[in-house]
Amino acid sequence: MPGGGLWRQTLMMTQPRIWAERIEQTANVPDGDAERFAGYGIMAQPFTSGHMLALRRWPATTLSRPYTSVWHRSPQEQWTFYSDAPARQSCPRYFSTAVEHTVQTPIELEWESDSVLRVRIAGDVGLDWRMALESNPLTGALNAMSRVLPEPLWRQRWFLASMGLMAGLALSAGRMRLHGRVPNGQWFQANPQLIWMVRDSSASLGGHDFGAIGPLARQANLADLWMPQRGIFATARSFMEPYDAARHALPLAPDSNSIRAGVAAHGLA
Repeated sequence: MPGGGLWRQTLMMTQPRIWAERIEQTANVPDGDAERFAGYGIMAQPFTSGHMLALRRWPATTLSRPYTSVWHRSPQEQWTFYSDAPARQSCPRYFSTAVEHTVQTPIELEWESDSVLRVRIAGDVGLDWRMALESNPLTGALNAMSRVLPEPLWRQRWFLASMGLMAGLALSAGRMRLHGRVPNGQWFQANPQLIWMVRDSSASLGGHDFGAIGPLARQANLADLWMPQRGIFATARSFMEPYDAARHALPLAPDSNSIRAGVAAHGLA
């Protein structure tokens, strides 16, 4: 086929696994004075049972070593954050005042194919989360637009407000905000660069199956961070306001009872 090599290369670059592996190998934190992150993850994945999961994988960060974090919201609207780095050097640094439990534990990510990602937390937590990703003409158009946007636009609040509104409507994902404040008081700016939709997903925690994917009865949020009502995988950069002891909270010590705290709290153990 004439141009077959270029066609295959173009096809490969539409695969989320290729982008994730490239980020793992080459990610650098963006310029700026904020606390900064570069990586990928699942913005949110709701289930009709009322459970919700989210994934953050940051291979590059100004805080510490690379880390992974999984967020779980129960049908009782309680949040547990699992991270493989200390709470003050990972996502609970910004969200702990709205989170019932923070648990530090190893987290395993495995690409089963170019578009299927599996997330596992072994031992007493027993999380097994699998998701199949896909692109479509809409995500392709959004990704093409993202690639040509001038860099300074990504730091403008008016632009992020417009992008969040447009993306939420176009993707039927409910309310989306790309800037605002998190529960611990810091401002945030989120720059999703490339996106794929979750075509299918299954998850269980402590042997409890989450059931079918689908929107929550009421959209969840953590302060100004609204969790999409559809599963979205994104490569992204994030900017967070540096910690100020006079205005911001910091996480307390992680749960000391046991690693099962986040499971038992939701009646799943």
